[in-house]
Amino acid sequence: MHNIVVHRPGNFGQLRYEEAPSPSAGPGNALVKTASIGVNFADCVVRMGLYPSALEYVGWPITPGFEFSGTIESLSEGDNPRDLKVGDEVFGVVRFGAYASVVEVPLSQLFVVPAGISLIQAGVCCVAPLTALYALGELGAAKPGMKVLVHSAAGGVGSALVQMAKLLGCTVVGVVGSRAKVDVVRELGADLVVDKSSEALFERARTLAPEGFDLILDANGAQTMKQSYQALRPTGRLILYGAHTMLTRGSGRRNWLGLLWGLIRTPRFDPLDMINQNKNVMAFNLSYLFDQKDALEPIMERIVNWLADGSLRIPPIQEYPLSDAAGAQAALQSGTTIGKLTLIP
Repeated sequence: MHNIVVHRPGNFGQLRYEEAPSPSAGPGNALVKTASIGVNFADCVVRMGLYPSALEYVGWPITPGFEFSGTIESLSEGDNPRDLKVGDEVFGVVRFGAYASVVEVPLSQLFVVPAGISLIQAGVCCVAPLTALYALGELGAAKPGMKVLVHSAAGGVGSALVQMAKLLGCTVVGVVGSRAKVDVVRELGADLVVDKSSEALFERARTLAPEGFDLILDANGAQTMKQSYQALRPTGRLILYGAHTMLTRGSGRRNWLGLLWGLIRTPRFDPLDMINQNKNVMAFNLSYLFDQKDALEPIMERIVNWLADGSLRIPPIQEYPLSDAAGAQAALQSGTTIGKLTLIP
């Protein structure tokens, strides 16, 4: 087998394409020959050595990656809730290690690829939808009539958030960073799309929600966090799931001055002020939730159903060979991509 290994934190050059012995399936696990591996911003943070759970659970060296699709090569006895068997085409999630031609994964974290969806598409159908539905359903308690603002609405998580918020009956404002992304988000169902490169983001957004938003989903970090909080209505919830603007573009190196400046600019929310304004700030990291099967499995089952009946559209996909994981991450960090990126072993 081949995998991508990061031996020490750094730029894109630290993503080394290596040969390794194939693992064997431990109790309750399966070996999956991968066909498509999703690339996410979290993978870039792992490479830089800035992802706490990666250091906590794995350390160095580490193989990044959370999601994949492929074919089951072997499996062992154990918890097999979907009665999977050798030869099944599946997609699923792992806590790191997906950047590989073969992955070992618990059977409980595998799902049969729905009819009509290719293995290439299935490789990007876990992390973004799981993140989006956990944010909207579990934390946001989204329901019909709510007004929702989604930052980075043309990206992987953003595009899932826009679609799911509409499926849940919400009115949605999608925020993008260039004119080229406006039509993409509009086609996903957003009621209003704001191009922050050419118009005042929150001033324009308030035309649809003058009293403020019920939910704002923000992975930008310090760049928009304070204004997002201010744009909430009383009882509104700001849900944070990343800080992408603290990452550097270009070389992919850790910019310590930039990170420090981002930390300095990050707002500190006063609990007493939150009580007085009746607003909420919530945050999560999906990698810490993998052990919560009772929470995540029903969410994933709902996503599978939406994919199967066509309610949830798969975003455009850009393919890269597994050996060019560096090129894929560089493209993702450039901020110019639309939809999802995948690595093909």
